[in-house]
Amino acid sequence: MPGPEELVQALAALSVEASSPGNAVIATVNTDGVLTGLKLSGTVRNLPPDELAALVLRTYAEAQRESANRTAGLLAPLGTRGYVMDRLKWRAGFTPDVAPAAAPRRPAPAVEARPSASSDDSAAARKSGPRQTASAPGAAAVQGEGDYLRNRTADPQLPAEPERPVSDEDWYEAGVRFDEAW
Repeated sequence: MPGPEELVQALAALSVEASSPGNAVIATVNTDGVLTGLKLSGTVRNLPPDELAALVLRTYAEAQRESANRTAGLLAPLGTRGYVMDRLKWRAGFTPDVAPAAAPRRPAPAVEARPSASSDDSAAARKSGPRQTASAPGAAAVQGEGDYLRNRTADPQLPAEPERPVSDEDWYEAGVRFDEAW
């Protein structure tokens, strides 16, 4: 049985590579099943996006299964009971649900960009000027899908602080409190 240091090194060095039929997609994962590499060959350019996504998911899941099996093999001398081994068994048997190709989507309505709360001049310009939209060229047609870039130029609103008693007498005169912490 390897010592703890050797086991940790073997787990850290574990890397599994899985490839799709025809080597169109090659996925690499670490011992935790986290994707560490993804290679796409030139043949994926001819695939529709839904098929490509399904192929990537299947290849990724295959790499995760193999990673779980190898990790379980390394940890087997420690015993086959417990949460970690249960998770590895689940991961080894996991198959993703690949949705069938969906009908074409209709574009989502344009979303008005949030203005900066600090400028009063921009409020007047907003009322009289044209509406700004958050959609950019190449943005996803459905709001929320691929919408990773958001306008975060305005400072976030801070939550209002609860009122506190001015003095100890005010606090004790209010009587017993049943706050959420109780």
